[in-house]
Amino acid sequence: MAGHRQSKKRRYITWAAVGAAVVAGAGIAAQTSMAATVWPAQKTFTGRAFDTCTAPSLSAMKAWHTGFYGAAAVYVGGRNRGCAQPNLTASWVKSVDSLGWKLVPLYVGAQPPCQSGSNPEKLTASTAASLGTQDAADAVAKASALGMTAGSPVYLDMEAYDTTNTACNDAVLTYVRAFDKGLRAKTYRSGYYGFSSSSAKAIATAKDRTDLPGNLWYALWDKQNTTTADWPWGTSQFTNHSRGHQYMVNSKETHGGVTLTVDRDAWDAPVAVVG
Repeated sequence: MAGHRQSKKRRYITWAAVGAAVVAGAGIAAQTSMAATVWPAQKTFTGRAFDTCTAPSLSAMKAWHTGFYGAAAVYVGGRNRGCAQPNLTASWVKSVDSLGWKLVPLYVGAQPPCQSGSNPEKLTASTAASLGTQDAADAVAKASALGMTAGSPVYLDMEAYDTTNTACNDAVLTYVRAFDKGLRAKTYRSGYYGFSSSSAKAIATAKDRTDLPGNLWYALWDKQNTTTADWPWGTSQFTNHSRGHQYMVNSKETHGGVTLTVDRDAWDAPVAVVG
């Protein structure tokens, strides 16, 4: 992602037609340990999305609402979030939602102990479970404060790491499971962003599926606007509107006379419920 949780430079060092539909319950089958008995209807978007480090101004979002993109990812919180968010307020969320935009909430939580580089928050084997619970509570609080209500997904941003390091990978999965359980206890859906070669692969290929995310957003920069043709894993995995694909990064584009540098995403997955 364009600078995601860190500066663009640091990130690289450390490593559709537009449409929308409200679907009640899509994607839930992929999730386990659902704590609530009654879930709010899921809002799903299928089309092209973009993500960029700092949420654009309201005027930019108005200009960019041309039909090319229909959804935008925003960084709602996390100690490893890399950019200030002067525009990202409850008022902004309400306004862009009224324009017709769909929003994808991202949370940049603790990063793996074996990941190169330094981060404000890193997990360890001994802190993974408690940090996951703590960060989930913070993610729900941050999303809720922005007007993203129960039923919304939160996508946990996990950067690339050495998944062959068993101890490190086990610690990451412990953290992710605790984070997801924390979200579901508050009736927020679990999502996950990672790289198809490492962090997303760890989720998709885990033998124990208990409490792992029900929605997977994979980074595979092949410039293919699809969530199916280049899907790296089993065809039966993350079906029923549960996939996002970041297929291009650092794309400098002009829409409605406004130029932004964004990452492009093919989207067929839950988006925020704004209330």
